[in-house]
Amino acid sequence: MKANLKKYLVELIGAFFLVLTVACTGLLGADGVIAPLAIASALMIMVYAGGHISGGHYNPAVSLAAAIRGALPWKQFVPYAIAQILGGVLAVWIFTMMAKDSIMIVDGTNFNLKGLLIAEFLFTFALCYVVLQTATTKNTQGNSYYGLAIGFTVLTGAFAVGGSLCAGAFNPAVAVSVGMLGIIPFSLVWYTIGANLIGAVCAAIAFKLTYTEE
Repeated sequence: MKANLKKYLVELIGAFFLVLTVACTGLLGADGVIAPLAIASALMIMVYAGGHISGGHYNPAVSLAAAIRGALPWKQFVPYAIAQILGGVLAVWIFTMMAKDSIMIVDGTNFNLKGLLIAEFLFTFALCYVVLQTATTKNTQGNSYYGLAIGFTVLTGAFAVGGSLCAGAFNPAVAVSVGMLGIIPFSLVWYTIGANLIGAVCAAIAFKLTYTEE
């Protein structure tokens, strides 16, 4: 039980810094700040920091894919997701306290729903697929590149579709947080979460179809 609580705390901390970076760079970023690069870097460093303890998911979609793959016990999926969402909510609260008089909201209400669903699905799929292939297999056990691979998957998605077709969440915890910040309306948050979770399920299925343990 104590070991599980440590995992949940690591997931909360990682999600906290991921969402805090999203908020700070997305709403307060100074000239020259490249938000997707900072966000992907935040994810990468937290994956390296906590991967050996909890797996470094920081994302309910990744945890779902890991549970389907068999890399996370199903009984831990809900606590993982709760810890990740709580980390994001805490980050929003801290950010609002720090910067409530400086926030410049970006209007995301003009996203095309079809484009949003497809974009969030595809890059959540890519993220979960990369996590499963680089961080949960015997063939890649102990590698030193998995954090880079995961971080750069998010960077790729953020540059490709973030802000143009969707919020670039690829993560239900991030989706809830950007809704709380007013970056997108909550009506789109639920669509984003749905696309993220479906992407996770499809990534787990694709992993099972393509990977063979040596």
